[in-house]
Amino acid sequence: MEKNNVLIDAAIADLIMTEATDAYKQTHWMQYPEGTRRIYSYLESRGGKFPATTVFGIQYYLQKYFAGNVITPAIVNEAAKDMEEVFGFNYFNYDGWMKIATELGGRLPLEIRAVPEGTVIPVHNALMTVVNTDDRFPFVTNFFEGLLEMTWYPITVATTSHEIKRMLKGWAAKSGQEVSIVHLNDFGFRGASSPETAGIGGMAHLVNFAGTDTLAGIRYANKYYGARLQPPVGLSVYAAEHSTVTSWGEDNEIEAYRHFLTTTPPEAILSIVIDSYDPIRAAEKYLGEELKPLIMGRPGKVVFRPDSGDPVWMAVTILDILWDKFGGTTNDQGYRVLDPHVGMIYGDYIDYDMINNIMYEVVGKRRYAAQNIVFGMGGALLQKVNRDTQSFAFKASAIKDKGGVWHDVYKRPKSDARKVSKKGRFSVIIDPAVGYVTVPMMSDDQRFQREDILRVVFRDGEVKNLQTFAKVRARADADL
Repeated sequence: MEKNNVLIDAAIADLIMTEATDAYKQTHWMQYPEGTRRIYSYLESRGGKFPATTVFGIQYYLQKYFAGNVITPAIVNEAAKDMEEVFGFNYFNYDGWMKIATELGGRLPLEIRAVPEGTVIPVHNALMTVVNTDDRFPFVTNFFEGLLEMTWYPITVATTSHEIKRMLKGWAAKSGQEVSIVHLNDFGFRGASSPETAGIGGMAHLVNFAGTDTLAGIRYANKYYGARLQPPVGLSVYAAEHSTVTSWGEDNEIEAYRHFLTTTPPEAILSIVIDSYDPIRAAEKYLGEELKPLIMGRPGKVVFRPDSGDPVWMAVTILDILWDKFGGTTNDQGYRVLDPHVGMIYGDYIDYDMINNIMYEVVGKRRYAAQNIVFGMGGALLQKVNRDTQSFAFKASAIKDKGGVWHDVYKRPKSDARKVSKKGRFSVIIDPAVGYVTVPMMSDDQRFQREDILRVVFRDGEVKNLQTFAKVRARADADL
């Protein structure tokens, strides 16, 4: 990837000051102690559903919203008018922003350090630190708190996907197999709140798996992480949907399946949704008996998708039918492996817990090998998450006064100990005894003894240390 890949565009530049922050942030420059020179803040996960987070997506936000000359005199003038309408008072920091636009060429005077993307790091560690680089503009650090904290979304999706991969790897190992790169497939585009949401979340899922139907995720990975240089970043298959089955009518359901089987390239994987009417009849009679010769006569796998009913019961029932009709082998660990011409995918009501429940029944009790079934996950992957899933927070932790002295800043609400924040400035190191740990910032001489894994990823308008998707994936995989 290029050293400084600036992807900012005019539309983004127009919104950076009036849409990419909270309204009340426009008043905060007046509220800091007189003589404040620097403000240092950090991002962390304070806990949540999973004990660790998979860091991802920071590079996307930096390239899209922060890189280059993002503040112009015209934008400052427009923002001043907008903010007077919003508040009814002249709260806008016109002089400060105009100096950034003119004297700094519109480049944001910030230094951002972050944990390398793809790193799986326990909660309660600093994932990102932010500090202004010019003493004249301390207000800039937390002005973009909301936008920087939005990294909770790709981190949470990447974390969810990663922890599912960890769980599936365990079930696969139990049955003598490896987890597949398509064991979990992203079906979430239609359930996402916007195409950008789908692109960010879909890209985050691809850190862990290649299976996806969210094209925006592939595009974002290619654009912001150079993923096109390491194919394949995302994979999909020829797949039927209910409209392509029901358009034939119930009386001709079998003819729809026959059409798919005879018009698809014989080497290709073919996914057939079988619950338009009666999934048991479709699997047992139509595909398991009448069309069986067609299925067995093509080298490509036919994947059955029965997305209705109780997922655990349906998964087991269809696997039993496939075993009965198509047979298979028993591996050295004593688990049943279906004939390679057939398999199954389940994509309805799927989330972390449902996958585990299905695998407990399928692998743990019925002794089917893990790779007989793969999953599609939609809204629960890209949309059924929020900032509280992993309890993300962006807080100021240190302030530098006019005398050049740093002071600790923190919150400690008596009403909620969970919201106690960190003090001071930090480094993140790997302690041989406990792993990742956030410690007070090290002096230069200490850096020879303990390496700070927080790397500079942005400084004064330039995105630094760009990471490829291949490296991000490799870091995530190393944790499994």
